[in-house]
Amino acid sequence: MAATNAVGPMRFRSAQVSKGCLVSRTTILLADDNSAVLTYVSKRLDKEKDYKVIAAISDGATVVHDSLRLKPDVIILDISMGEMNGIDIARHLRHSGCSAKIVFLTVHEDADYVNAAIGAGGSAYVVKPRLSLDLLSAISAVLSNKLFVSASLWTNS
Repeated sequence: MAATNAVGPMRFRSAQVSKGCLVSRTTILLADDNSAVLTYVSKRLDKEKDYKVIAAISDGATVVHDSLRLKPDVIILDISMGEMNGIDIARHLRHSGCSAKIVFLTVHEDADYVNAAIGAGGSAYVVKPRLSLDLLSAISAVLSNKLFVSASLWTNS
C-alpha cells in the first residue's frame, strides 16, 4: 500500500542504509539512442554514492512511459532520439505532470537548441564533448533549482 498525505500519494527517493543511517539517493533515468553513451553515463553515475540509475532507455516512447511510471528525480535526455526527439519528450512529460528535473545531454552546440530545450522544461543543457566535465555539476545545479548550461556555449557578445 502506497503512503499518502492530504494531497495524494507521497513520492520517496531511493534510499540505502550506510553505517546504520538511512541515506537518500537521487534517482536518475537515462535516455540516449547511443548505447555507448548510455553505458558510459551509467557507469560514471554508479560511482557516485548520491545517485542511483533506475533505467537506461534508447527510444523516446519508452522514455515517456517509464518516466511517468518510475518517477525519477532527474531525467538525462538526449535531443536526437530518432522518431521522438528529446525536446518533444520533455514537452510531453511536462504536459503529463512529470516533475523530474530534465538535463539535456546532446551534441547540438547551438543557441536555438538551448533555448528550445529550456523552453520545453529542461533545467540543464550539457554538450557531449563536455560530458565528463559538466554532467555532475549539471545534476547538482538542477537539484538546487538552478539552471546549468555547458560553458562552451557561453558567449561574450
